[in-house]
Amino acid sequence: MTWIKIIEEEEADEDLREAYREAGAARGRVAHILKAHSLNPAAMRAHLALYRELMFGRSELARAERELIAVAVSVSNHCHY
Repeated sequence: MTWIKIIEEEEADEDLREAYREAGAARGRVAHILKAHSLNPAAMRAHLALYRELMFGRSELARAERELIAVAVSVSNHCHY
């Protein structure tokens, strides 16, 4: 859960509803980290695009290596997400 005000899916306007659809397409739900951008759907889309590129784009790193890096950074930042 965030400390940032979020707009829930049932309260979303058309633009935000579409951003939520895009964000939830792969997993069937929208992660809280993306809902933190609900006041700015363009930022949500940019965050999602960056994540997809970093985790699934062409790279010499395997997906598991990318996830390990993300975990190490989260630990270093004391982030439980």
